[in-house]
Amino acid sequence: MNSEKPKLAVLTITLGGKTQAMRLSQLLPCDCFTSDKLVSTGFTGFNGSMADCVHRLFTTYQALLFICATGITVRMIAPLVTDKLADPAVLVMDEHATHVISLLSGHVGGANQLAVKLAKLLGATPVITTATDVNQLASLDTLIQSIGADVSLYRQQVKDINQLLVSGQAVGLYLDGVEVEDTRGFTPVTDLQLIPEGLAALVVVSNHTGLSFVANCLVVKVIPKNIVVGIGCRRGTDVALIYQHLCQHLAKYQIDLRAIKQIGSVIIKQDEVGLIALAEQLAVPFQIFSIEALQAHEHLFPISEFVRRTIGIGSVSQPCAWIMSNGNLLGETLKQDGITITLGVSKCYI
Repeated sequence: MNSEKPKLAVLTITLGGKTQAMRLSQLLPCDCFTSDKLVSTGFTGFNGSMADCVHRLFTTYQALLFICATGITVRMIAPLVTDKLADPAVLVMDEHATHVISLLSGHVGGANQLAVKLAKLLGATPVITTATDVNQLASLDTLIQSIGADVSLYRQQVKDINQLLVSGQAVGLYLDGVEVEDTRGFTPVTDLQLIPEGLAALVVVSNHTGLSFVANCLVVKVIPKNIVVGIGCRRGTDVALIYQHLCQHLAKYQIDLRAIKQIGSVIIKQDEVGLIALAEQLAVPFQIFSIEALQAHEHLFPISEFVRRTIGIGSVSQPCAWIMSNGNLLGETLKQDGITITLGVSKCYI
């Protein structure tokens, strides 16, 4: 789900539904909506019809919970459903909180997980119909989501692997320095030189390039986005030069460019055109750190007096990467053409 959007909108059209919405709002953060004639403290009116309200909320919230009939919900969202990778999670609950139904975007949108969470909070029964969940299996899409990963041909790969899992065929899973919480149904592979026979597919989770192995089955490469990059540069450095050196540095450690999770620099670089363009090119966040935040860690690294005189701190890329990776730096710092690049491995995933 998109973390920049509000998490949960709750919609109801009856007094009984309002009671459950208020009960839920006391247990977790959510925004409650109801018909204009039923508005009271804690609720926002539909400001017109329910359909108009749903149309506004569908693209602005991560998840929508309808406390009403499933048929009403289906009619409300039917004109709005576009893509499993973009649609919000949609759930339905009856006004007695007997069942919580995961209706749309069960895996990618997180509706299945949210249904289980809400059911526990309210003492309800979660209703989940996706095949992998029904068969108590993990799925490739939930695995990808849990580690914030990238995979080529996402739709087809997810479809192929999940169908193999559900049909009971052996799907190997190789984890290269990555911890994944749910691996139910996968066959563990600990050494790519000793791949078990009889696999229908092999999922390789690694941010490394150049992996050498032979597998007589479908192979899916999953690249965890767990690399953070601290960057310092001279004012006006061209993005092409920064990108060239970044690729060079990643290649030194055989790290895939798609593994980058975010880049970071000092606050004085918040308007640095080359760094802003780099973040846009990589489609990753550009995190800014204050001088004070970096000063708390600069004693750990070699200091440049020139840089200190220029911006008030003697090191930029290293303390940035240190903070973003919680001290888990990777390799040495690249220093070339007025550019410094330090890599780190983030552990902010399971």
